[in-house]
Amino acid sequence: MNNNQQIIPMLAYEDGIAAMNWLCNVFGFTQNMRMTDEAGRLAHGELKMGESLVMLAEPTSHYQSPVHHAQNCDIAAKWSAVPYIINGVLVYVDDVEQHYRTAKSKGATILSELEYGFPGTRYRAADLEGQRWMFMQIERD
Repeated sequence: MNNNQQIIPMLAYEDGIAAMNWLCNVFGFTQNMRMTDEAGRLAHGELKMGESLVMLAEPTSHYQSPVHHAQNCDIAAKWSAVPYIINGVLVYVDDVEQHYRTAKSKGATILSELEYGFPGTRYRAADLEGQRWMFMQIERD
């Protein structure tokens, strides 16, 4: 683990192993660690992008992903209908336009198209279980 990273997102998934594979394939993360329990569920997973780490796990069989929660709750359906990051992760990438094209072509749900201007070029996407991500490229002077 990078000792310089003082905040590490910890995300819950219904199917953590599928989420790890999807996040690597679609968003370009690399797997750092995968630990499963005796039932084969993801007990602890770590993904990296550059030197930054994100942790994943399957907390309980009763957990509902944002997608399933919105299907079963009218209020969740309303707040998940907006393209903004309600709960999510901001990831800085070197080439956000290429990242956008790759994510879109591999099946990410695009919540907002590329936006240009301060604080940087960015787009928003949801993953296979509805977790929200913003990818941004900081404009260099």
